[in-house]
Amino acid sequence: MNKFQDFDTTIESIGVAKINSPILEEINGASAEIFKSDEDRGLIDVNAKNVTELIKENKTPATFELAGPRKKIYFDPSKLKCALVTCGGLCPGLNNVIRAVVLELYHRYGVRHIYGIRYGLQGFIPEYGHDFIELDPGKVVNIHEMGGSMLGSSRGPQDIEAIVDCLERMNIGILFMIGGDGTLNAASKIVAEIKVRNAKISVIGIPKTIDNDIHMVAKSFGFDTAVDVATVAIKGAHKEAEGYPNGIGLIKLMGRHSGFIAATAALAQQDVNFVLIPEINFDLEGKNGLLTQLEQRLKQRHHAVILVAEGAGQHYFEEADKAFDASGNVKLFDIGLFLKEKIQAYFTLKKIDISIKYIDPSYMIRSLPANANDHVYCSFLGRDAVHAGMAGKTGMIIGHWNNFFVHIPMSVTVGNRKRINPHGKLWQTVLEATGQGSFTSSDMFFDTSDSEFI
Repeated sequence: MNKFQDFDTTIESIGVAKINSPILEEINGASAEIFKSDEDRGLIDVNAKNVTELIKENKTPATFELAGPRKKIYFDPSKLKCALVTCGGLCPGLNNVIRAVVLELYHRYGVRHIYGIRYGLQGFIPEYGHDFIELDPGKVVNIHEMGGSMLGSSRGPQDIEAIVDCLERMNIGILFMIGGDGTLNAASKIVAEIKVRNAKISVIGIPKTIDNDIHMVAKSFGFDTAVDVATVAIKGAHKEAEGYPNGIGLIKLMGRHSGFIAATAALAQQDVNFVLIPEINFDLEGKNGLLTQLEQRLKQRHHAVILVAEGAGQHYFEEADKAFDASGNVKLFDIGLFLKEKIQAYFTLKKIDISIKYIDPSYMIRSLPANANDHVYCSFLGRDAVHAGMAGKTGMIIGHWNNFFVHIPMSVTVGNRKRINPHGKLWQTVLEATGQGSFTSSDMFFDTSDSEFI
């Protein structure tokens, strides 16, 4: 059975688009092909065998609506007011997305009332007293050169009714929400409350997670930059390890539930000998344990580099000691420092001198400006978000799937997570590149309770 066939990929709209797009007046001839209709769709599953089987069964393969400008729009640009908000952790590319949204609204559609909401969802709540920022091309012209978010951010839930109250007071027509799973969950609740009030407010999500774990999104912005910077850390750790007898470079990278940064960085800079990710548990002790394999590596090559995602190895910590952050996420125990202590203790007991260097570049990576690839990617996301909002679409995110920018219902992504398939090409290539084997005496373990392996 094709797992994608259960998806409802219908995109909601707040009304019929009847206004001619101002973009129509700017183009001629061949450029008209940039316009998309709701009938322009991209296959979700491009495996020819699966598609053929569905057709034989007289079933229509699942598809996503293609992103891009529409010839008819819902909102009158001269009267429209828009708002942007960034939520959750910082990520390379936030300013790039803000810039793309503002420039597209202002220059292509002629929207003159664009507001930036300060400090995430707190900015909608009067009690916090955060001012709005009026945005125009002059305010955003250089922000892509800076890291972080010019609007600031915050974590934690806020009252959904109060948020929609604020949107109605401001007479907002389109709300652009830039954030990860928690933000998209809040966005879906905002959409539901807007429906209850029968308000004409479009909510468009732009998925953000440096971990690249948004369900049904091939790549999230900031991921490319994170991998880029992680390779620099690997180079440094490798040189540190080579420079001392039995040198060990230990690097902790981001990846709460998914190890995409660690796995991809290991392939981008192939000086890594061991990669530990949340999807696969590992043993420390025993014949196949990490410590035994590390000792063998040092005997053979006299140095080693270990890459660990922050969410790996959490099974070594007591469940009762877990705490939660403002967004309701479990606060992870520091697997990096844990491994450093365990490695040091193991070799001390064996009377083997080692030199271990621990590197954690996480917050530096999060706050950096986006690299060139992410800048281009963010530009596409921001502009396509504007096209969707202007057409009156709502309850959706802009995603990238099978080389197309597409409209994805929030309901498809919220509550799900993309994770590495231990039997798939990415992880198997990591195993080939590092030469590491299984770190357990039994079968590989991976939790499939809350995720779909992609």
